[in-house]
Amino acid sequence: MSELTDAPSKNDLRAAALARRLALRAAERDAAAAAIAIRGLPFDLPDNAVVSGYAPIRGELDPKPLLQALAARGARLALPAVEQPGRPLRFHAWQPGDPMVRSPLGIDEPHRDAPELIPDLLLVPLAAFDALGHRIGYGAGYYDCTLDALRAARPILAVGLAFAVQQIEAVPAAAHDVALDYVLTERETLIFRSR
Repeated sequence: MSELTDAPSKNDLRAAALARRLALRAAERDAAAAAIAIRGLPFDLPDNAVVSGYAPIRGELDPKPLLQALAARGARLALPAVEQPGRPLRFHAWQPGDPMVRSPLGIDEPHRDAPELIPDLLLVPLAAFDALGHRIGYGAGYYDCTLDALRAARPILAVGLAFAVQQIEAVPAAAHDVALDYVLTERETLIFRSR
């Protein structure tokens, strides 16, 4: 911060939250993912719902335990793929153990020949979040434009997955930032859906 009156920038907030996330031990990460999977979602999924997860990078909370629990209850799983910068993500069918391809961004993605699916629920990675459901991602805006496009067609739920240490007092949200419906941490479920 350059002056006492200046609020931290998104970049400063992101960097601090990511440092806290990276400081977690492997056992803490595994326990958090397991706790979320055991607690599950705070709502029932419709039969045959499509749930999109993500391949965790840079210390993100691993969604696989939750995805496996949801698949055991009948959910169909998908993972996102980046088609091109500035465009919404596309989602392809995926099951644990399926082979993945490394994207130009260094993220594991499903094969493009896997069937394309439209998710009913997105599990969203994040760098930081606040008590109003705003999130800070990595700055490329993929999830904002994806949620905006999906929600223009039909209702889509967005559930952020994070460690409790990633919560911050306030995200400086812009007009184009899309809020989450829920955030699941190892400690609690935050519900923003009633906004």
